[in-house]
Amino acid sequence: MVLEFWPDVAPKTVENFKKLAQQGFYDGTAFHRIVRGFMIQGGDPLTKDAKMESRWGTGDPGYKIAAEFSSRSHQRGVISMARSAHPDSAGSQFFLCLGDASFLDKKYTAFGKLIQGDDVLGKLGDVATTLSGGGEKSRPVERQAVHTVRIVDRSTVA
Repeated sequence: MVLEFWPDVAPKTVENFKKLAQQGFYDGTAFHRIVRGFMIQGGDPLTKDAKMESRWGTGDPGYKIAAEFSSRSHQRGVISMARSAHPDSAGSQFFLCLGDASFLDKKYTAFGKLIQGDDVLGKLGDVATTLSGGGEKSRPVERQAVHTVRIVDRSTVA
């Protein structure tokens, strides 16, 4: 999948994501939460360790970043920061929308969109899931690995 960022609407979020990616933070993580028709969520460093499965969804880089809400709508392919109840609680976890999620607009920080690989997004969104620790049917039955995240110049994307 290839995404483009929106530094004009979420500059600090884009810089944080790029910094983490350049450090290899996301390499070896997994999409630990998949809700059919809604979104796929990743970016939790705890997903690198199967023994930490009971805590998947709670990991972060050791800090939080401030929300940057905008008028960009949460539609299929939009990448946005996952967070807890507090608006300024995002760190590294993100999600990609599988469809219209405009009810999240101005409540979550949208910071880019998918420009290649919609077929991959669709396949991830259709994987079999089971109940998570919280009782939601969102835990992938089989690990959905993120092998590597790389930051490249737009001019190098075909």
